[in-house]
Amino acid sequence: MPSLDLTADVVTLTQQLCDIESVSRDEGRIADAIEAALESLTHLTVTRRGHTIVARTDLGRDERVVLAGHIDTVPLTTDPKNLPVRRESVGGEDVLWGRGTVDMKGGVAVQLKAALLPQPSRDITFLFYEAEEIDAVYNGLALLAESDPDLLAADFAVLLEPTNAAVEGGCKGTMRVEVQLKGIAAHSARPWNGHNAIHDAHEVLAALAAHDEQTVHVDGLDYHEALQAVGITGGIAGNVIPDSCTVLINYRFAPDKDAQAALAYVQTVLPGRELHVRDLAEGARPGLDLPAAQSFVAALDVPVGPKEGWTDVARFSALGIPAVNFGPGDPNLAHHDEERCPVEQIVASQDALLRWLA
Repeated sequence: MPSLDLTADVVTLTQQLCDIESVSRDEGRIADAIEAALESLTHLTVTRRGHTIVARTDLGRDERVVLAGHIDTVPLTTDPKNLPVRRESVGGEDVLWGRGTVDMKGGVAVQLKAALLPQPSRDITFLFYEAEEIDAVYNGLALLAESDPDLLAADFAVLLEPTNAAVEGGCKGTMRVEVQLKGIAAHSARPWNGHNAIHDAHEVLAALAAHDEQTVHVDGLDYHEALQAVGITGGIAGNVIPDSCTVLINYRFAPDKDAQAALAYVQTVLPGRELHVRDLAEGARPGLDLPAAQSFVAALDVPVGPKEGWTDVARFSALGIPAVNFGPGDPNLAHHDEERCPVEQIVASQDALLRWLA
């Protein structure tokens, strides 16, 4: 079984974590290593569910916070630079290069270093969960919320997803809807005998192209909405006028809207069209007006902005726990062949978090 040295510096610890291959649904070895390392710390109570590890302090503090991070990665590519991770200079910048350095084992290493604090200023729940990168039915945080919601009870949560070591509040919601267009099949040599459903798609696409995407101010942050066609299908053969066409649309909506409001908004852009919702994940308000979030932002003294994508802070929000994203790494390099994280960001994230907790 691979082992982790929690006394090592946070960059070395990140390297140790990354070098334990842990593609989604294969997190057993890294979960074992994290569990063994945490069980050596007598001030923590450790619980395991599947490949999800929870470690909690119980110091009777006035406030409890969750520090959360997923331990899985997307699959490796054929690029040999994925693993093992290496430390090198890129453009004069000291970086860790390889799978997991950005998403998100730098953040997990920061969690583990914080776990060494025997007397933090707040009670802490450390959550290391499985299967974030795949279908939600496997998500360790979601499963834990169903099986052991008491283990997640808290006043505030920090998800250590990559944010370039800035604070990103809340997250946008995401909805995918289909518009199905109906035509009449006919021989392509005699199209006047039918009606081309694909040609009708231009009306939907024109409405989307003309749409003025909104910027919405929520709790002091500006979220940039996006409504885009992301797929189109139709046609059964090269000599048949298509009798059906489907346009798939993705709406990334600000966290001032719930699912019903988001769907109603898309309907205003495509009036009269029947919309079929294919998947949906609600967003999360940033909650930066709450005392726990304010003290976090004040202690870290780093830039604050919106999370323009979707993250598991939405799951905490659904549990009534305000949450923010904060962690090392450029999210634009997540899942990339050139995934790499500046060493300075890993150290800075650790130092900022310890300022808050010490």
